[in-house]
Amino acid sequence: MSVGENLIRRVPEPFRSFALKHRELVKFAVVGGTCFVIDTVIFLGLKTTVLATHPVTAKIIATLIATIVSYILNREWSFRTRGGRERPHEAALFFLVSGIGVALNSVPLWVSRYVLLLDHNHLSPFGVQVADFISAQIVGTLLAMAFRWWAFKRFVFPDPNARPRLVKD
Repeated sequence: MSVGENLIRRVPEPFRSFALKHRELVKFAVVGGTCFVIDTVIFLGLKTTVLATHPVTAKIIATLIATIVSYILNREWSFRTRGGRERPHEAALFFLVSGIGVALNSVPLWVSRYVLLLDHNHLSPFGVQVADFISAQIVGTLLAMAFRWWAFKRFVFPDPNARPRLVKD
């Protein structure tokens, strides 16, 4: 029995049935949560140190690093039975879709800072941190996640049974 199966057996109903029925989505969400933490730590670290005056650049760098981790985890775990493309083509599509995701992820922060003017000239330092976190880490991440879920299944990993399932998960 796999680690995933062990964990799912401990989940109470009706959540267990949902997790089993939508296992790809649950795995995608776990990978997304992991990459969210990676992205957040790097974003906040850069934004409060070397890129303090360039929050959008900090967000793009953090998202790119999290995207590389996301490709590895999604390919080898979330969508491990899906495929249908040769690996270089699959990787190129993944990073193209993710590049669009980076742009979608950054747009709410850009709007917050440069359209709504939620910056140091108009807010307290704490207010700026809250506005940046909500726009970049909450709104941007949700927007990009919804797009990536759809695009990964549609374009990157289109065939649901391209690779054999080695261990039941």
